[in-house]
Amino acid sequence: MKARLFLALAATLIASVLALHAQELPQILVSRQLATLEGLSVGDTVRLAKDAQGTRAREFRVAGIYEPTPDPARLGSVPREVRLHLPDLLNLDLQPAGAEHVDSINVALVDPDSAADIARELNTRTPGVVARPAEGAAGLGSTFIVLERFHFAIAAVTIVAATVFLLALTIMLVDERRETIGVLRLIGFPARRILLQVLVEGLVIASAGALFGLALALASEGLINSFFQWRYDTALVFVRVSPGVAATCLAIGVPLGAIATVAASWALLRRGALRLARR
Repeated sequence: MKARLFLALAATLIASVLALHAQELPQILVSRQLATLEGLSVGDTVRLAKDAQGTRAREFRVAGIYEPTPDPARLGSVPREVRLHLPDLLNLDLQPAGAEHVDSINVALVDPDSAADIARELNTRTPGVVARPAEGAAGLGSTFIVLERFHFAIAAVTIVAATVFLLALTIMLVDERRETIGVLRLIGFPARRILLQVLVEGLVIASAGALFGLALALASEGLINSFFQWRYDTALVFVRVSPGVAATCLAIGVPLGAIATVAASWALLRRGALRLARR
């Protein structure tokens, strides 16, 4: 009985010591990719050092696993990172004493619209410091601006080419119905009435085509994002069909389809009724 009591007390003491030791260890956050690679979970104890030899390694406790912020500039590189408190980072002796430096500081403003004025004032008052709004910063921001303009140019060329192809296709389809249009003209339907009917038909077909395209885009959005997120091991969203994008597609596709139909039909309606009916 005494032996069992002694063993129970010893186990409780060891558990208390281990819990106290775990609480005393500094905490870190581990990226999801690193945790998956090393098989880490919350509560595990790891050793970090400034070099591969483990010089002056220190123990840390994993307090949580986080998903790194998606960054298009780092696409293709798997972020295997840890986040430490600043005192713990300095205690690792990453650099000689007094050699630590800061490359950049991000500041969140209460009024984002005043970013340009504050940057201008800081540049005037602090020589050697370059302050600029994050949205208009040179370098990475300008790179994505160039890419956005390049995509806009490609979209414009694609729309023009698709419009020409649609117009040619519509002219062929309308030309196949010229006998029907000729008969309608002969029985008394005015050209304006036929043109209105063609316009309504073009609107219905263009709307159906635009809605089908949006449905196809929405159906493939998840598949595209899932594949590339798996391929690059990132939470970055590659394709997003937002309400604004959907509205833009409808605003471009439906009028272009209707205009192409009316333009093709107008050229046909200018012919004589007998000529259309081949009489």
